[in-house]
Amino acid sequence: MHRLPPVHRTRRDWAADLGLLVFATCFAAVSSQSVPVDGDPGPAWRAADQLVGGLGCAAVLLRRRWPTQLAVVLLVAGSQAHYLTGPAMVALFTVAASRPWRTTAWVAALAFAPLPVVLWHLPELDPERASSAGTYFALLAGAIGWGLFRRSRRQLIASLRERAELAEADAELRAERARREAREEIAREMHDVLGHRLSLLSVHAGALEFNTGASRDEITSAAGVIRESAHQALHDLREVIGVLRADPADGDRPQPELADLARLVAEARTAGGPIELTGPPGDPAPPPLVGRTAYRIVQEALTNARKHAPGAAVTIRVTGHPAARLTVEVRNAAPPSAALRQEGGGQGLLGLAERARLAGGELRAGPAGGGFLVRAWLPWPAAEMEGGR
Repeated sequence: MHRLPPVHRTRRDWAADLGLLVFATCFAAVSSQSVPVDGDPGPAWRAADQLVGGLGCAAVLLRRRWPTQLAVVLLVAGSQAHYLTGPAMVALFTVAASRPWRTTAWVAALAFAPLPVVLWHLPELDPERASSAGTYFALLAGAIGWGLFRRSRRQLIASLRERAELAEADAELRAERARREAREEIAREMHDVLGHRLSLLSVHAGALEFNTGASRDEITSAAGVIRESAHQALHDLREVIGVLRADPADGDRPQPELADLARLVAEARTAGGPIELTGPPGDPAPPPLVGRTAYRIVQEALTNARKHAPGAAVTIRVTGHPAARLTVEVRNAAPPSAALRQEGGGQGLLGLAERARLAGGELRAGPAGGGFLVRAWLPWPAAEMEGGR
């Protein structure tokens, strides 16, 4: 046999139920003297009426489990018992506040079913009985209206709570997305900055390892380059972390620009291998984001050239003008060896493509003319031309 789940009342629920029980009892006691009665029903009838009224008031405690059934029983029995008006009002209030619209409509129809009959016989009723009937239906209507108001208010509060929870969840998602983007930015900056410096360290350390007959001056020079590259790597690392930690209100930390390409190429030439640089355009300078992206593209391309095609000639060409686009080409003359091609896994090029996309451009890379070509196109808005003059 299917059993209904127990109703768990909180202290607030118990206080509300006991309050409504007291209300129904007091209403029945106060209104008993104002209900018109035909003749003298006798003490037995009065005792039975009071007993039924007491049971009806006690039944208010069942309103949370069986509100609809309780309302139907009290409305039907209330047509013969004068003390059930208070409990019936409580039951109607509970149905209107907690049950679906369809159920509320059916119970309300049952409650007002006698109204047409009363209106039909209204001219024949004495004023006292007519006033009592009007008051009865007005009280029922008030109970239903108050229950509907309570339900709409509860739904409004639930809707506002749900919106607040959704807003909080959305804020958490935005915060998580910001943290993820920060981690990705850290990874890109670490890869671009430290990859370049560490590749220089690797080249010079490898030269020391394999050139066992190097003179003392050569060893001292290579050690000095290694020390300087390590120092510069630490400096770049501090700058990257400082930029990521900085508050936007504190201003921007120094970032590489397109004009710094000459210095970058000069450092790369110390690792060996001919590097030819054409450009970049001088005045006006491209926007900071475009210039920084172009710098990172050349930096990563040089790092890849040292890793995958050591000693090969590299040609760098940077051209463009406002109202068009900035073009960056980095070509190395020798294809990467199969062994070295497997080291990087292409993650650097994927990062560069993502950088170019975030700047509004695109990047392509692949074998070309017996070597390897990295070509990027970055937007250069015309508005920047006036700001750069």
